[in-house]
Amino acid sequence: MKNWLQLLLVLTSVSLYSQVTIQQNMNDNDVKLSTLPYYSFGKGIGITSPDSLFQLNIRFRMQNRVTYIKEEDENGAYDGQIRRLRLRFDGYVGSPKFLYAIQLSFAPGDVGEIKDGENINIIRDAVVFYRPNKHWNISFGQTKLPGNRQRVNSSGGLQLTDRTINNARFTIDRDFGFQVHNLNEFKDTFSYNFKAAVTGGEGRNQTGKADDGVAFTGKIELLPFGAFAKDGTYFEGDIQREKKPKLMLSGAFQQNNHAQRTQGQLGNDLFERRTMRSVLLDGMFKYNGWAAMMSYMSRSTTENAVTFNPDDITESSYAFVGNGFDYQLSYNTRSNYEVIGRYSIQKVGKDIQALTPNTKEYSIGLTKYIWEHAFKLQGELTFDTLDFSDGTTQNNWYLRFQVEIGI
Repeated sequence: MKNWLQLLLVLTSVSLYSQVTIQQNMNDNDVKLSTLPYYSFGKGIGITSPDSLFQLNIRFRMQNRVTYIKEEDENGAYDGQIRRLRLRFDGYVGSPKFLYAIQLSFAPGDVGEIKDGENINIIRDAVVFYRPNKHWNISFGQTKLPGNRQRVNSSGGLQLTDRTINNARFTIDRDFGFQVHNLNEFKDTFSYNFKAAVTGGEGRNQTGKADDGVAFTGKIELLPFGAFAKDGTYFEGDIQREKKPKLMLSGAFQQNNHAQRTQGQLGNDLFERRTMRSVLLDGMFKYNGWAAMMSYMSRSTTENAVTFNPDDITESSYAFVGNGFDYQLSYNTRSNYEVIGRYSIQKVGKDIQALTPNTKEYSIGLTKYIWEHAFKLQGELTFDTLDFSDGTTQNNWYLRFQVEIGI
C-alpha cells in the first residue's frame, strides 16, 4: 500500500509540474506553425518533461455524418460514415526551436482503397521544424503546401461539411520537401507573410520511381488591418466576432514539373508526365459576426492535358485543367448559430471539355457551435448542376447532417 501511495504522489507531482510548465510556456511553445495550421479550441493533452527538454501534445478529432443523396434519374440513397478520424501529436525536442508534428488518419475516406503496389495513406503529416524566432519557420518533411486558403485551413475549421468543388479539383494539398515561411503579423497594423516550398511534386506517401521533376511553390499573404483574433485566418466564420474589420488577401503560384498524377499532388496516375501550373487567389473578411470569402483557382499544362496508354491507344487519362471561383458569406449570431451560403462555378479547360462537365454548386448551411469549431453540429443542403459538352445537363443534390468533436 505504501508503494502505491508513493507512486501516486510521484505521478501527481509530474502531472502538476507538466501543467505548470505548459501554462508558463503556452504563448511560446504551442506548435502554432504556419506550415501546419489547424483549429484548436484548447491545447489538447500535453506532457512536458521536468527538465523542459521535451514536450508532447496529443489531439484528436472526428466527423460523423449521414447524407441523403439524390442524383438525376437515380433513386435516392442514404450514406452514413465516419468522414474523418484524425490523431495528432506535436511538440518539441531539446528546445522550443526544434519542433515536430505528426498527423495520422484512420477513416476510410481519408486512407482510401487499398490497392496492390500502392502505399496505405495513414500518414498525413510527418514534419520537423526549426523556428529560430517568431518570424521564421523552416520545415522538412510531409505537410500541407502554402496553397489556397480553404485547403490550408484544417477541415475541422470549415463552416460547411466539405470544401468546395474547386478545392477538390485544383488544390495543391500536401507534399514532401522543404518549406520556409517568413511571418510578420501584428495586431492592428499592416501585416504580411511570405512562404515558399521546394517539394517532390508527387503528393503524400509516394515511393514510386524517382524522376527529375520537382515542384516550386510561392505565396504572399497581406493583412491590411492587422492579424485576425485568435489566428482567425485559419478557420472559417467569425466565431470570435471581430471588433474591427479584418481583411486578408493572398496569392500563390506553383509549377509542378513532370507531375505523374492527374491533379499534380492528387489523383490517379497519368500515362505520360505533365508539367502543371497552378494559380490560387483568396480573400477573407470578418467583422462583428459577418464573414465573407472569395477564391479563384486554376491549373494549366504546358502540353495537351490528355495522355494515352502507349500499349492501348483507346485508353486515356487527363490532367484536370481549368479554373473556378468560390463565393461564401455567413453570419454568426451571439448565441453561436451560424447561417452560411456558398456558390461555386467550375469551368474545365478546352483540352478536356469532351471528357468532363462544367459544374455549378449552390450550398446553404446551418451550424451550431457548441465549443467553437472543436464541437459543432452542421446541417447542409447542396445542389449541383453539371453541364456536358453535348448540351445535356444533370442536376444532383444532397442533404447532410454532421457532428464534429475534438480537442
